[in-house]
Amino acid sequence: MAARKLDKSQIEAACSGNGFPNGWVPRDLVQRDLIMIKTLLFAVALLSLALAGGCAKGGNGTIPTVTVTVPNNTTSLIVNSSVVLTATVDGVTDKTVAWTLSGTGCTGSACGTLTPITGTTPATATYQAPATTAPGSSPLTVTIKAAWENDNAVTGTLQLRVSQVSVVVTPTAVTVGQNLAQQFTAVAIPDNAPQTFTWSVTCTGGTNCGTITPVGASNSDVAVYTAPSSSPSGVVVTTTSTVQQSPASDGVGTANVTVAPSRLTGTYAFHFSGYDSSNRAVATAGSVTFGSDGTVASGVEDVVIDGVYHQYTMVSGSYTPISSNNNLGTLTLTASGGPSYTYTAVLTSSGAIRMIESDSAGTGSGVMQQPTTGGGFNTGKQTFVFGFTGVDLSGNRVGYAGMLPMNGSGVISGGLADSNDNGTTNSYSSVTGTYQYDAASGLGHMALTLTAGTTLNFDFFVAGGQTQTKTGPNPLTLYAISTDSTYQALSGSMVYQVPMTYNNAAFAGTSVSNLTGANANVSLTFGTTDGTSGGTGGTGNFTGGFDQNNNRMILSVSAFPSAAQSPSPYTYVATGSGNGRYIFQMLGNPNASTAVAPLPFVLYASGANRGFLLDQSSPAVMTGTMDPHPALKNFDYAPSELPGTYAAAPIPNSNSTLVPPAVENLLLTWPGGDVSIVGGTQNPGNVTLTGNYTINFGSGTGMITLTAPAAATYVIYAIDATTVPNPAYSALPNYAITDFMMIGTTSGTPSSVIFAQQ
Repeated sequence: MAARKLDKSQIEAACSGNGFPNGWVPRDLVQRDLIMIKTLLFAVALLSLALAGGCAKGGNGTIPTVTVTVPNNTTSLIVNSSVVLTATVDGVTDKTVAWTLSGTGCTGSACGTLTPITGTTPATATYQAPATTAPGSSPLTVTIKAAWENDNAVTGTLQLRVSQVSVVVTPTAVTVGQNLAQQFTAVAIPDNAPQTFTWSVTCTGGTNCGTITPVGASNSDVAVYTAPSSSPSGVVVTTTSTVQQSPASDGVGTANVTVAPSRLTGTYAFHFSGYDSSNRAVATAGSVTFGSDGTVASGVEDVVIDGVYHQYTMVSGSYTPISSNNNLGTLTLTASGGPSYTYTAVLTSSGAIRMIESDSAGTGSGVMQQPTTGGGFNTGKQTFVFGFTGVDLSGNRVGYAGMLPMNGSGVISGGLADSNDNGTTNSYSSVTGTYQYDAASGLGHMALTLTAGTTLNFDFFVAGGQTQTKTGPNPLTLYAISTDSTYQALSGSMVYQVPMTYNNAAFAGTSVSNLTGANANVSLTFGTTDGTSGGTGGTGNFTGGFDQNNNRMILSVSAFPSAAQSPSPYTYVATGSGNGRYIFQMLGNPNASTAVAPLPFVLYASGANRGFLLDQSSPAVMTGTMDPHPALKNFDYAPSELPGTYAAAPIPNSNSTLVPPAVENLLLTWPGGDVSIVGGTQNPGNVTLTGNYTINFGSGTGMITLTAPAAATYVIYAIDATTVPNPAYSALPNYAITDFMMIGTTSGTPSSVIFAQQ
């Protein structure tokens, strides 16, 4: 029996159920014998194989595949944009396809248009996105299909996401001093939208609204607003994407501006620590009231130098902008009959002030905040946690952390405290005391009895934050300072503790911890707690990574624990009965040839994944805070979430001679693509900063690389983010990082922990 290769029509006939095709039959069906029957059966088997190959759509029996791709795998588009798609057909010589377009929630031209490009191999087509998507909770999704011309069942598909463009502008609200200049940055979302904008300014009251001027190109993502010499009302800076879309209002971002004679008006509480020119420990805390012109009208100030406490009830001074910069100024505070200090201050958009000493009297850093009206302190029963640092009578570093239940009537009972004095640690399980507070002056007094015969006395001032019901990143805060000679310059913060059951499960989540120790030993930790206890009283797991600069020695741990550490020594556990005291195992070096065990830290929580940390074992006396890491629901971090103007200043260091304090007005911008820009100025010296930044999509950590004033690197850890309404998609808000921590990672260079805040 003879057989031949089937052509296309024969295969199609067979596959369509028409029986044997012509030419594929025995020579003699009348006179066949057993051998011919066997031969026929063998031929039929061959036919089956041939038909199987034919039905799989390849003329030579090969199974073809169709793949639809776009350049750089960019499947997210913006309205009114286009992209060229390629359909690759593998396994056959005929590579012709038919294109179709469909969409979810759209029909016809509302889904866009798809136009084949003739004469191309492989086949290509241009997709043109529509000028608008249906407003709602999600972008438009369209499906591009390419079907092989020989069998439309052989297809390749690709989904494209088409989005309206929305705009985030920062700062979203800011007070600008008369005749001063404020920078604004804009970002178009999604990230592949052109980062080009038009700027305008309007006001509802007054004839001069001020001016807004793009920096560099006329459609720049950065612009400078210059306030007039008057104070118009209802000033709004408007930023509009250059993308043509409908409705055009989706591509508009706004910022509200208040123009005032001075940025500092009203009452502020402050806290500062450092060293004088003789390297003696210094701490100050107080409350001052500024008039409308920025001069200090009244105040009270506590000053502790080398363990000697003074209180001054009258304070004078002023705040004066440096040049026309709305976010930089000189602050002077002069105590009546006491010392006078000069600070260089950088201001956030919310009005918080980070400052460093800039006179010849010494060095150090601090913070000043405006209390919420009424303060919310002493309105009833409430609990505060605290973190204090200073030096003992021998000049050794000392740290305290604890929890103080206050009954609203001046009594403290059932408190807890831990201390570390140069490596000697103590725990106090029944702290008692008394307190009183004068709302008129903003000054309070507190006596804490740790154990019989050991009482510590403090003054405190109600600082920033919200009332005791606040659960977010800005809780009610007090600044406290020691008034006895037991310790030199012991001071710090007290933060309202959100009522909740503080067990292991309450701390399930991700956090960023900053720590400062003796001799410029600083670190940042990005860690996740698993919320388990392994049984009553058991421990949970703490995993993540950290960076450490131990007085010039850099350690970057991408992940802890290491693979060899099993069971993991990095754990956490809630102690007591849900009162907010935890033990965390942190730092160490899991990647050393012989792994260095982590250090135990006590944490007193003010909320979930938030609180004060204290090293429980080493003479480094590492102290600091833990803050929740902002989780961006349904999103990863992107370069577009970091741009803005930041006030950056060091958290008080343990040795100001090793790391002279400096403040910065950081300007982070993102013109699009792989480019990210760091600019701004550093003081003292008004030094220009240049460089770039990166951000890790999953963790919100990243790096700043400076090229001026000198080559240097810093790691950054995001600690707070805010949502910005998205006019295009109400259920998909935009995000902007508002605060981050950073430390220097240049080998051979010590660093402070630097806090940057918009």
